Amino acid sequence: MRMLKVCFLFFTCMALSTVLHAQTYTLVVHTSAECGTCKSKIEKNMNYERGVKSAELDLSTKNLTLVYNPEKTNPDKLRLALSRIGYDADTVQADQKAYQRLPDCCKKGGHQH
Repeated sequence: MRMLKVCFLFFTCMALSTVLHAQTYTLVVHTSAECGTCKSKIEKNMNYERGVKSAELDLSTKNLTLVYNPEKTNPDKLRLALSRIGYDADTVQADQKAYQRLPDCCKKGGHQH
């Protein structure tokens, strides 16, 4: 009976530990995205970022919702990663070299051409 209690306690602790380590945060970042190409590019690249569990861009609001593991990344790193793709991320300006490599439709105002 004592061994059963010890095993139960051990497995309970293991399960609790797994739940605590699986904690995720959500970050919403306003971007300079313009079109469906932007959406695909941003979601694809951000899903490959370390610690990102999911990335979804709402083109109507230009808001990117990121679900991430706070033990592997943080909001500043995520905004910087987005800027390195060529897009503004809240107050972080797009990396100019990356921005210049974007298709014309993805540049600011590009959807109007």
